[in-house]
Amino acid sequence: MGQRLGCREILLGALPPAAGHAGDSMTILRLILGDQLNPLHSWFAQTDSKVVYTLMEIRQETDYVLHHTQKIIGIFAAMRDFAESLTARGHRVHYLKIDDSDNRQSLTTNLDGLIAVYEAQHFEYQFPDEWRLDQQLRAYCQNLAISSQACDSEHFYSQRDEAAQLFGAKAHWLMEMFYRRMRVKHNVLLEENQRPVGGQWNFDHDNRKTWPGVPAVPVDTRPRHNHTALWQDIVAAGVNSFGTADADDFRWPLNRAEALQQLEAFIAEGLPQFGDFQDAMSRRSWRLFHSLLSFALNTKMLNPREVVERAEHAYLEGHAPLPAAEGFIRQILGWREYVRGVYWAKMPAYAAHNYFDHDRLLPSWFWTGETRMNCLAAAIGQSLQYAYAHHIQRLMVIGNFALLAGLAPDAVHRWYLGVYIDAFEWVELPNTLGMSQFADGGLLATKPYVSSAAYIDRMSDYCKGCFYDKKARTGDRACPFNALYWHFFMRHRDKLSRNPRLGMVYRNLDRFAATEREAMTLRAEELLVDWEKNGI
Repeated sequence: MGQRLGCREILLGALPPAAGHAGDSMTILRLILGDQLNPLHSWFAQTDSKVVYTLMEIRQETDYVLHHTQKIIGIFAAMRDFAESLTARGHRVHYLKIDDSDNRQSLTTNLDGLIAVYEAQHFEYQFPDEWRLDQQLRAYCQNLAISSQACDSEHFYSQRDEAAQLFGAKAHWLMEMFYRRMRVKHNVLLEENQRPVGGQWNFDHDNRKTWPGVPAVPVDTRPRHNHTALWQDIVAAGVNSFGTADADDFRWPLNRAEALQQLEAFIAEGLPQFGDFQDAMSRRSWRLFHSLLSFALNTKMLNPREVVERAEHAYLEGHAPLPAAEGFIRQILGWREYVRGVYWAKMPAYAAHNYFDHDRLLPSWFWTGETRMNCLAAAIGQSLQYAYAHHIQRLMVIGNFALLAGLAPDAVHRWYLGVYIDAFEWVELPNTLGMSQFADGGLLATKPYVSSAAYIDRMSDYCKGCFYDKKARTGDRACPFNALYWHFFMRHRDKLSRNPRLGMVYRNLDRFAATEREAMTLRAEELLVDWEKNGI
């Protein structure tokens, strides 16, 4: 079943006796999921007393993975805000709260009850972005006694299968190829001859500066919300979670108006410096010049087109340099759309990939942030406090450690999916299993993204004042990343030594004396045992 604009595709529910579509006299039940909070969707262009919209806070969605408290609060608060706005616009809304008696019912059981209550003769839903929900609703509609339709969410640039159509049966896909295709197709940052503005497609090499403390980070102008009552309802309902709640000082947007304000603040204050410092990390600032728009985008409060257009206009108006605008646009028009294509092309088997057969449990400090490694204490601590870390913290600190230490990819995936407020499986899973953990064997990334302490020191101030010595490879005070780095390449030599991008790594490894390689192996294995036993 392909995606199509509008609600034109009938699923396998029974059709009404007189027609193949929802007639004027029918009561229609429409489902809105927690990441489908788009007030500009064509569903809402007109009010109709025969249409009932439903949103549900249910244990099925809070419990399928252990979530950060702010993620649960944020999605529920935004859902409630959205329901109130629909009601204010004249739409009929049935809202099921987490403290209602039916919160333990499954999504489809609740749908059955609502269809009966409203005597609905037709059911509609927007295509889910997560495979498990897509399958659940497909199966539900196949056995439904009334007619049903699946509609486009009217959000993404690309169709679910667009990346698969481009790459076909190729063993290795390249985001850059997909990104250039999207730039041309949607006429973004192009000259009249469809050549890229500035003479090159990608300015990534210009966007790798460290942040010395200047220029100053923009003031955080996001609104403050108090969700203490909602949080009490969540706790009373028995929902388990982790991380810091901050229910009385919640800073994430709850609706489109707040998300647009955040977008404009980023374009004005953050984007001009974003390119230079997008890979930088510092204990002095948890957000630096990042937009923090991913939660609003992934819940569809914002449309990616308007975000890309604002960044492009900022460059064209001379407000932001080209490397900054292009780098930001590439994350949305390129990477975000691309990983979605990978997800839909490769699920459900993709979730089970484990190329290196890694099976270690996550150390206990993934849940506390209490470790003597400054970089991981900062990145994980920030994640637990704010439900957010930027892409380099996720990839080159936390993910880097997880891969070097041989943590089980599924456990890493579930932690990432739960901890980040912007994490929905379609975007998180390929990033974690593919880009971060190389668990797909190279479909998403051309090499494992791992490093020793040198990269972390170059891009951050994390190594300053750390308990460990960033330059030492062996000894009790040697940075764990150094021994783990070489240990990783030694134990996976059979799978990685023929990778053309890793030739220099193995030439350098072979220059070490055998006694040095043995010492690094011993150091790495001692660290791994210590973490398993003591979690330090």
